[in-house]
Amino acid sequence: MHDVVIAGAGPVGLFLAGELALTGSRVLVLERDQEPTSPLKALPLGLRGLTAGSAETFYRRGLLEAMAKASGVNAEKVGADPEAVEPPAPRDLSHFAGMALDAATIDAAALPFRLPSPAMEGFMTSLETVTTVLAEQAAALGVEIVRGAPVTAVSQDDEGVVATAGGQEYRARWLVGCDGGRSAVRELTGFEFVGTEPLFTGYVAKVTFTDPQQLPLGFNLTPNGMYLRTPFEGHLGMMDFDGGTFDRSQPLTRDHLQTVLRRVSGADVTLDEVHLASSFTDRAMQAPTYRRGRVLLAGDAAHVHSPLGGQGLNLGIGDAMNLGWKLSATVHGHAPDGLLDSYTSERHPVGASVLDWSRAQVATMKPGPNAPALRQLVRDLMSTPDGATHVYRTTSGLFHRYDLGHRHPLIGRAAPDFRFDDGTRLGDLMHRGQGVALDFSTDRALQGAAQGWEGRIRYASGPVRNDLGLAAVLIRPDGVVAWAGEHAPDHDAFAQAATHWFGAPEK
Repeated sequence: MHDVVIAGAGPVGLFLAGELALTGSRVLVLERDQEPTSPLKALPLGLRGLTAGSAETFYRRGLLEAMAKASGVNAEKVGADPEAVEPPAPRDLSHFAGMALDAATIDAAALPFRLPSPAMEGFMTSLETVTTVLAEQAAALGVEIVRGAPVTAVSQDDEGVVATAGGQEYRARWLVGCDGGRSAVRELTGFEFVGTEPLFTGYVAKVTFTDPQQLPLGFNLTPNGMYLRTPFEGHLGMMDFDGGTFDRSQPLTRDHLQTVLRRVSGADVTLDEVHLASSFTDRAMQAPTYRRGRVLLAGDAAHVHSPLGGQGLNLGIGDAMNLGWKLSATVHGHAPDGLLDSYTSERHPVGASVLDWSRAQVATMKPGPNAPALRQLVRDLMSTPDGATHVYRTTSGLFHRYDLGHRHPLIGRAAPDFRFDDGTRLGDLMHRGQGVALDFSTDRALQGAAQGWEGRIRYASGPVRNDLGLAAVLIRPDGVVAWAGEHAPDHDAFAQAATHWFGAPEK
């Protein structure tokens, strides 16, 4: 029996597998497709943006350099100078409904304070790149991946789950569906999936134009929809507000795509050839809970929305980072009561917010007599410091705060990248997927208290370059601050927080 079976070897499933394997869980991944690569995952159709939050996640697992290099990005240029004392000014490529954000307008002083980190900003990559890097990491950690094995049946009892895939039965203590927006695990297990129906059919394609000069680069909002051209030769995106009525089981022919492009763009453009194409909609749906018994959902299996803003991949990575350590603690028998259910209570509101952000963009782009006025209003708001800062906070993935029931402004947020005087950073201490206790005292005041959680919490002490006025900090394995001591380290308060998140200490 495996500890966990994961359905889906996409970025979310593979990252979750790595998170579980880091702490010694026996993990099997079942993947529907026979081959790990696909033209739809490679550039240009597989183009995706990693937010600063996702870059920070990979940094904390020692994956940032490999991910940046594979994406053709100089890792030293991904974020801030690691020797810097203050964070750099925000740098962002976000947009709202195709309207670009001007990073110079962001009010940096209004953002929650952070420390310089090698992972301050995001970068462009592809699904193929992310999948490849994460598959290599999972394999190195001993994760078994079975391809050509779509899940066709699921049953569970009090002791475990049986997933049938590729004609074989696989038994595990837990099953996680990371198998996409049309998740078989979600449907077979009886999860609800509720939300709003689509307003448009979207298309991405690699084509050859007769007259590409008629279509400017970038996002182009028109009276009939939107089209996008990127610097990649022949890369085209379109949104056709047809109510999502296009039958997506039909082949995407040159004639159909040309008709849509001419209608949306208003230009008499000719497509000579369509090399590759795919369609999507803005259907926005979410499971009300991410757990039913011993089955959980993550990524698009738990929530789907339009790709506007490119938040789907990043939302799924955040799900996996939040779930991995909680499920691992449950597998190993030291999870406190309610820890696994906190996955839904923490991540469901994040997913709901992204769905609403997507819906708001679609409403702004929808053609009609009032559309130009609405778009101008949004442009005006985004040109103000408050508006630009709000968009940046919402899309960067850096500033979300979980409600952990504490008033301290740092608790529930991603921990700043504290740097010790010897050069060691918080990010360096998180590669093993453990919690971290940072003790800024000179006499290792919390060392004795932390020993009860050895193996679950990594202890580090000493002066740091900037302690933000804190004496000690307890950080969850997902990088979220669980407790902060502002004065001399309080043993009782630390022990209470550690027990709440990491279970009872060893005797």
